[in-house]
Amino acid sequence: MIPDGNHHSNIIRFTGFQNEYDRYRPEAPRLVTELLTGYLGKRPALVVDLGCGTGLSTFLWRTAADAVIGVEPGDDMRGKALEKWNALGSPASISFVPGYSNALELPSGSADIVTCSQSFHWMEPVSTLKEVSRVLRPGGIFAAYDCDWPPVLEPNIETRYNELIEQADVIISRRVSAEDRAVKWGKEGHLSRIKASKEFSFAREIAFHNIEHCSAERYVGLTLSQGSLQTVLRLGGGELDEEIADYRETVERYFRGRTLETIFSYHVRLGIK
Repeated sequence: MIPDGNHHSNIIRFTGFQNEYDRYRPEAPRLVTELLTGYLGKRPALVVDLGCGTGLSTFLWRTAADAVIGVEPGDDMRGKALEKWNALGSPASISFVPGYSNALELPSGSADIVTCSQSFHWMEPVSTLKEVSRVLRPGGIFAAYDCDWPPVLEPNIETRYNELIEQADVIISRRVSAEDRAVKWGKEGHLSRIKASKEFSFAREIAFHNIEHCSAERYVGLTLSQGSLQTVLRLGGGELDEEIADYRETVERYFRGRTLETIFSYHVRLGIK
């Protein structure tokens, strides 16, 4: 059974796309561990990474915390994380478990830091923040961090990216019933929800950017890794095939076989218990 507030449509949104997701999505920047450890004031004994997907932010803490637990309800995504974990030699300090953000099988006051990397907007915020507060130790930190889409490149391609997402949303609204659609809470409201929960004594937002290397293949892959486009591809019918092909050609023409430094803008919204 899925606990109240954990929508099945949200959980299956990335089903079957775990390899593409892991290949193209950015790993969480190392700066995240430095920021949160600085606010904590000590090396964290336990970090819990909610909605961890393929572990792109979980593995970040491998050398920055004594232990880290990745919590992921999707079998495909969690399976990819475990595949990577096995390739690393199954380090005892890292574990991946099934679970939901508002029903964690963890003792109260057991975690120093709870993170949501690109995932908090898929979680019912009131029950999630209450549960996060329960598992955090006094002085513990909750942090939701997200990068902005699309990555910084140039106006025409960024506009075409946004148009593709809008077209995908229209197709979903037409082909998927309201009760079967994924439910999303706007990222811009994360900080106000953290404050409104009354679970934290301090809350703030931090903005920064990270530079990664991007090829045309990766930029297109990042685009197609977005949940709305994945949903349309999963529905079948080829409704966006022509638009995607044209977008790919435009991106390839811009990159001209080059690998370029690309800016990813990030926002961290955090609360300290």
